[in-house]
Amino acid sequence: MPEHSAAASEDEGPAPEPEPDPEPGPDPEPGESPALHGAGGKPEEVPDDVDAVTHAVLTASRLLVAVAARSLAAVEDRVTVPQFRLLVVLSSHGDAKLVDLAEWLGVNPSTAMRMVDRLIAAGLAKRTINPDNRRETVLRLTPEGSRIVADVTARRRREIAGIVERLAPQQRTALVDALTAFTEAGGEAPAPAAYPLGWT
Repeated sequence: MPEHSAAASEDEGPAPEPEPDPEPGPDPEPGESPALHGAGGKPEEVPDDVDAVTHAVLTASRLLVAVAARSLAAVEDRVTVPQFRLLVVLSSHGDAKLVDLAEWLGVNPSTAMRMVDRLIAAGLAKRTINPDNRRETVLRLTPEGSRIVADVTARRRREIAGIVERLAPQQRTALVDALTAFTEAGGEAPAPAAYPLGWT
């Protein structure tokens, strides 16, 4: 019996050598998450989420436009949406020349002039002498124009606050970060806390 076992061992030949371990992949770049590397250290494909984010922003913008429309409902018999935007610009910048107003609104001066004339006729804006150059006139809000901007902004703020309150604290923080990054990417200057939100 021992002789048979020895012969069987000789027939089997030498034991196979173990396979070498796979070479380690490249180290991740500084700041890069190791999770982005798959087996063998090859980078994994990251799905393009631009379309998903764009869709989410467009959906949110529909909500914001609806909020804006509802906030203007109480004064829609007095001002149009473009006219309210002009009131907000005057409220934000203070006294302004017509050419500056046209530039901020993205319209030509003749269009801005017609809007201003209607607001003056409605008692919401007025012309006054530029204290820095008495040969020029500047435009400013009347107390009634300022009141309309404040009332519409307050209604808008209340409705948005009611929506934000439904979010979890972590979602609110994430939303602030996301919206801040979005406005910075779009070139919008940060607004002070007292800025009248005149988006339309």
